[in-house]
Amino acid sequence: MTQAAQEQQPVSLDDPRLRIDREVSLLEFFRRVLEEAQSADNPLLERVKFLSIVSSNLAEFFMVRVAGLKQQIEAGISEATLAGLTQQEQLTTARTMARSLMEDARAALRELLPLLEASGVSLLPYEDLAPGEKAHMRAYFEQTVFPVLTPLAVDPGRPFPHISNMSLNLAVVIRDPNGTERFARVKLPSSLPRLVRLGEPAGHERIHRYVWLDQVVAENLQSLFPGMQVVPRSSSRSWKRRTSLSQ
Repeated sequence: MTQAAQEQQPVSLDDPRLRIDREVSLLEFFRRVLEEAQSADNPLLERVKFLSIVSSNLAEFFMVRVAGLKQQIEAGISEATLAGLTQQEQLTTARTMARSLMEDARAALRELLPLLEASGVSLLPYEDLAPGEKAHMRAYFEQTVFPVLTPLAVDPGRPFPHISNMSLNLAVVIRDPNGTERFARVKLPSSLPRLVRLGEPAGHERIHRYVWLDQVVAENLQSLFPGMQVVPRSSSRSWKRRTSLSQ
């Protein structure tokens, strides 16, 4: 059949090649949002906002769309979608695209952090705080954070606690005086800001510095477990070693 004859063949609107999978379409939309965060044409804080939107959208995507696909697969559903993909193919494609998107989002965050710092906004690791600043964070913890924390231990008599969606938790290993180690979960309430603001240095009122709430809690865990030893642990975040999107 000649090319002209092929062009004259009627196009079926049911052809899967004419459709885009809805999960793929969503992830491509998230990619366009990320491009706004990557664009130097946008104001700096707007770029940060776009990046946070990407993070929020991805979290919802996994809670709703990916969870739905996995449930369909577990139920044995293998019917192809209008775009011609099975549920397993959708899941595989979504995982590949989401991984690439998250890697690029982290790269964008690493690019934005120095720009924020140059503009007077810094995210500091707890270990870099001056002694006076650590004392200030200790007071903040005791007055504001400590009263709303409820650590939960896990042992044969206590089942593993429910981890709610979009919650921030610290996993802690504690040791009693007899040397027995136990696991505990500390959930950070959503009512508290994830970033705790430090005071501005004298004469630098336009400088805004913040430290992560989970680092403040992690450095003051001993107050939550009197009579127990908190086994040394690695920080959940470290700007020196790696950069991650905060949930």
